[in-house]
Parts: sequence; structure tokens; C-alpha cells
Amino acid sequence: EVQLVESGGGLVQPGGSLRLSCAASGFTFSSYSMGWFRQAPGKEREFVATITSTAGTTYYADSVKGRFTISRDNAKNTVYLQMNRLKPEDTARYYCKARLGPREYWGQGTQVTVSS
Repeated sequence: EVQLVESGGGLVQPGGSLRLSCAASGFTFSSYSMGWFRQAPGKEREFVATITSTAGTTYYADSVKGRFTISRDNAKNTVYLQMNRLKPEDTARYYCKARLGPREYWGQGTQVTVSS
């Protein structure tokens, strides 16, 4: 059974940091590109960051570039999202996605709230 389980969300003040984790199982993690997406209330889900399977090349949305860092540990089947200098507009539910060609899997998400 494929599982993607996100963790690490919570309430943080503006300017603070959080690190999200996504633990994967049930598929060959190292073969899949991994990504983070987010969805705020009343808005569509949007791309945040992705990391490729082999070279580990990373891509970011302009809104998070320079503040967020995506990384992966293939030995632990886990992908991370380090989020620094958080802003209220980063408030959303964050989802992990695995993709290999047309095949993709999603996690259930973890809530991040940035508020004073």
C-alpha cells in the first residue's frame, strides 16, 4: 500500500521557521520525483517546490524562492521542506506528492499557520 505521511506543520509567528517531512512507503521512493504543494482556504492547490529523483535538481515557486529549501533522503524514504522567514501568506495545508511519469501519489497534508 502506497503511503505518504506529512508531518511538522503547526502554528508559527511571522519570520519563524518550520521543517516539514513526508515519509513514503509502498513504492520505490528513489525513482520518483517528489514535490510539495499547498492549498489555502478558498484557493486552488499550488506548486511550492520539487526535487528530481536522480540528480536531485530542485525547482521552486517564485513566492518561496530563497526562503524554502526542499531536500530528500533516499535512505529514509523521506522528503523535507525547510521553511524560513515565514509570512502570513504561507498559511495553507501543505501536501507531498510523488511522481513518476503518469503515476502520482498524494499525502493527506499538514497544516501550516503563520500568525502573530
